[in-house]
Amino acid sequence: MLKEIFINLISNYTSDERKKLELWNEIELNYSYKKRHYHTLEHLENLLQQLLEVKTYINDWNCILFSLFYHDVIYNPLKTSNEERSAEFVAYRMKTILVPEPLIENCVNQIMATKKHAVSDNSDTNYFTDADLSVLGQPWEVYSTYYKQVRKEYSLFPELIYVPGRKKVLQQFLQMERIFKTDFFYTKFELQAKENLKKELALL
Repeated sequence: MLKEIFINLISNYTSDERKKLELWNEIELNYSYKKRHYHTLEHLENLLQQLLEVKTYINDWNCILFSLFYHDVIYNPLKTSNEERSAEFVAYRMKTILVPEPLIENCVNQIMATKKHAVSDNSDTNYFTDADLSVLGQPWEVYSTYYKQVRKEYSLFPELIYVPGRKKVLQQFLQMERIFKTDFFYTKFELQAKENLKKELALL
């Protein structure tokens, strides 16, 4: 499903079949890297399902799809510049297939918004970052799988370093007036998300 959607997206900008497959194979390779445990193709599939629920509210669906496929294309737990590098990566790829500059700029901004998940003036960006955080509001069984996968991605770090960092992240979310910026995702996930975050925090 992901491949078909990606190819259809790219087909709006190029008829080069070889280029389409080349770009998809690059996506698939990056998200299938053996040291990834959460930021995988499955994450993209889950994100897509969340976004499909709000598709009628989205103004630029193609931009949302580009952001979806490329927002974690570069992911290194040892770096704090993953969003910047992913944004640069997608901008370059979009230029090679002659995507209009305004769409490229919007996509770059959406990917950069996943760094802090702050409220945006762009409603599409708010839906995108909310969907990206939707795992926080899943049932505890799903959430616990998520946080264990995140720990595996940071397996290079000993507990002495990982636990304080993870606690800081959880506390930052809990200190937000509201985690989810859109009414749709707030209603759907906010209460469960805060319960999950508090529960994980207590386990650390």
